[in-house]
Amino acid sequence: MTVHIGAKPGEIAETVLMPGDPYRAKWAAETFLEGAELVNEVRGMLGFTGTWKGNRVTIQGSGMGMPSLSIYANELIRDYDAKTLIRIGSCGGMQPQVGIRDVIIAMTASTITSPSSGIFKEVNYAPTADWSLLRAAVAASEGKGCTTHVGGIYSSDVFYAERPDLDEQMVRHGILGVEMEAAELYTLAARHGRRALAVLTVSDHLQTGEALPSEDREKTFGDMVEIALEAAFA
Repeated sequence: MTVHIGAKPGEIAETVLMPGDPYRAKWAAETFLEGAELVNEVRGMLGFTGTWKGNRVTIQGSGMGMPSLSIYANELIRDYDAKTLIRIGSCGGMQPQVGIRDVIIAMTASTITSPSSGIFKEVNYAPTADWSLLRAAVAASEGKGCTTHVGGIYSSDVFYAERPDLDEQMVRHGILGVEMEAAELYTLAARHGRRALAVLTVSDHLQTGEALPSEDREKTFGDMVEIALEAAFA
């Protein structure tokens, strides 16, 4: 057990999928895993372990934002020896060619600041995905017929941003979408020699104002879970 994860030794798999919402973790585990068992409910941040095609998988909620994800990713790596961590979640589209329901697979994750920023001092560290996971996820996404974009995203440390000038520069420099967790996940994975990836579904668009209806989100989220699972065990 750790401060934030109540799982016993051996109850966390080497492969962990990390949605922000703990109830999405519950839904994904019940939908895609066989024999899924609750292994964490500390502070309501649910985690489940089961199997997918014979492979052990944990689906653990991370909460919203890099500080929250950092807590869970650190403990999963340090105390439970998780080796592959894949964020599955939603994001806001930023480029005109990126549509609602499209899948973004994040090659890089830019950010203004993260819980790891103080380590690097004057260095602007560039967090990147694991290449083997990225390549496998692209193949899986395209194999499912999803419209797929691969490139840079922006991990924001605020949800209600008031920086239209920053959004303009993100768009100008080809950033595909914005979310709140991946940059810290990629940094922690690099620090500890683990594999990490973010597979994201575009749920809304900053330029057009479009948004995915709530009743459609669960189906689209399911595509992400399958892409992540296929990538993890390719």
